[in-house]
Parts: sequence; structure tokens; C-alpha cells
Amino acid sequence: MKSLIKWFIKLGMFLIIVGVIYTYREDIMKYAVGLVEKKQEEVILTYTNEYTRKKNYNYVQITDKFEAKSKSDFLNIYYTIIDSGIDEFSFRCGYDACKDDINEFASDQKALSNINSFVHPYNSFTSVKTKYDSFNMVEVKVEKAYTKDQIEIINQKIKEIKEKELTGITDKKEIIKKAHDYIINHSKYDSNRSDKNIKSYSSTIAYGPLIEGYGLCGGYTDAMALFLDLYDIPNFKVISENHIWNAVNLNNTWLHLDVTWDDPVDKGGRNILDYSFFLVKTPALEKLEGTQHIYDKAVFSEIK
Repeated sequence: MKSLIKWFIKLGMFLIIVGVIYTYREDIMKYAVGLVEKKQEEVILTYTNEYTRKKNYNYVQITDKFEAKSKSDFLNIYYTIIDSGIDEFSFRCGYDACKDDINEFASDQKALSNINSFVHPYNSFTSVKTKYDSFNMVEVKVEKAYTKDQIEIINQKIKEIKEKELTGITDKKEIIKKAHDYIINHSKYDSNRSDKNIKSYSSTIAYGPLIEGYGLCGGYTDAMALFLDLYDIPNFKVISENHIWNAVNLNNTWLHLDVTWDDPVDKGGRNILDYSFFLVKTPALEKLEGTQHIYDKAVFSEIK
């Protein structure tokens, strides 16, 4: 009899606990999600790697708010995640239409590519995967454009170039020119990849021009960006429909720098070192070339 009474008491306590959990399930869920959010915010606010820029631009800004209240919040949240260099991060959606909006944003390759323009090359990505769960949490996974081995090899190469080509130089324009000339003189345009889709080199990233000697516009631009960041020269990448180049802030003025177009090949197959696209203002750029350099001035509005 006593054991039966104990069993009923345990059953009653269990049912009471279940009833309390069911009654206050929404509050418990909010509390649990709140703990996850707080932990995630602590991660993103404290986690940075040595390539995190933490720069604000007209198009994107670093944020410390990781609960999306509207579709417009996604841009800054994703930018902050990618700029930090973290591989995985979760944030909360705090409004009813969030699921549809996040799915639309996550498939917007143009918006994501724009974000890539403003982060350090080593923190840039080849893909961003997004998942949305029943707790209104958004999970973001970033697949980086550079491997750890590639970064190590490139950094060693840049160190060698700095010691041989840039020692003692303090003038920023001269530093930019030296880096510009080195990249052009030690690499060729990867026409096999651009014209025939033959992928023999990592020409879309800095590894191609700096290590393998072959580059496409993405590789030329990343290589230049690495030198600019090394010397704390403000910069970002500018993208058009089919092309990429650097924007550089020199003496408080944003200028265009296109290493790819300064490395033309003449009809005889000879490589040429040119300066037509070296630190030019937008009106001059538009006069020089008006098809490949058409870019979204709402996104890259720093360049007048």
C-alpha cells in the first residue's frame, strides 16, 4: 500500500511539472532562446581574427544587435558575421514574416557578393549557407575562400615582397605603386580559365597571382587588397557585372585602382605594365572604359 501511495505521489508530481511546463511553455521557450542569443552575442562581440576590419561603410555597418526586427537588419548582421571571420553563427528572427524574408535574402547572391566586397580577402567566402528552425533561429555557415595553408603561404610571400620591395618606404602612394608593379610584373592574366574554363590555377584569389603567377580580376584585386590592408590603407573591392577592382582611400579621397586592366597583353603576346587605371577618380574611369566598370553607385557610394 505504501509503495502504491508513493507511486501516485511521484505520478502526481510528474503531472504537475508537465502541467507547469505546458502552461508556461512560451515563457520557457523565450527564456531558453534568450540564453542562446546572449551566448551568440558574446561570441560575435568577442570573436575576431587578425583579419577582422570592423569598418563601417555607407552600404554596411558593424552591428551589435543580433535579433532581426525587419528585413533591413539582415545586411548588417551578415556583414558583421562574415567580417569577424567566424565560421558559424546563429541569430534570432523577431517578426512574423521573417522566414520568408530570410529565405529571400539568403538566395540574393548580389547582396551577399556586395558584403564580400567590404571584408578582408581572407574572411571572404565562396558560399554562405542559411538554415531557419522552428524556434525562429537563423543558423549561418560560412565557407571561406581561402584555406589555412593558402593563407600561410601567401603571408610568407608577402613578407618576402615587403622586405625586398618595400623596406624603408613610407609614402602610401609609393607603397601602392610598388605593390601594383610587383603583382603585374610577376603574374599573367589567366586567359585559359576566362576563355576556355580550364582551371589550372587558383586565379580567382590572391594565391593565383602571388604564388602561381596567374590571375583573374578577383585574384589581382585580392592580392592588391592584402598589401593595402598590410599598410592600413582604407580599401574595399568594387564589383560590376563581370569585373572586380579596388577602391582606395588616399588623402581622404576614394580612388579606383584596377590592377587587372593595368596588366594588358598586346597583340604580340607581350605583357605590359600600364598606369591608366592607377588611382583614378570616377569621371576619369568612366572616360577610360565604360562597359566593364559600370558599378552600383548606391552600394559603393563612397566613390563619387
